[in-house]
Amino acid sequence: MIVVKIVMNVFPEKQKELVQTLLSMIGPMEKEAGCLSYALSCDIEDKKLLNLFEEWHTRKDLDHHFRSELFGVLLGTRSLLSKPHGIHIYTIGQLEGMEAVLTARRKELHRDTWGKAN
Repeated sequence: MIVVKIVMNVFPEKQKELVQTLLSMIGPMEKEAGCLSYALSCDIEDKKLLNLFEEWHTRKDLDHHFRSELFGVLLGTRSLLSKPHGIHIYTIGQLEGMEAVLTARRKELHRDTWGKAN
């Protein structure tokens, strides 16, 4: 799986326009081959900082997306930003879920206050 994080520092007066543009992309993004998810978040401490997260099945799917008109629309939002898009691509080789959390918590429960295993 490939995860893309796109950081956008938006001009305050352009935030609504950028958010509307990004939200309008949800439907078309979900239809792209290999797109697993697409999410937008706003930084709690800095409201001008938006993060777009995309998950892709393969690098081939992502590369196809990078060449798409839809991604061109995203790049076209540059005029709404105070600095260029920060694009970070993460390739994930292994996924873990709640079982990893439960395993770690069980290990912690078996230690006494001095850090020794019971």
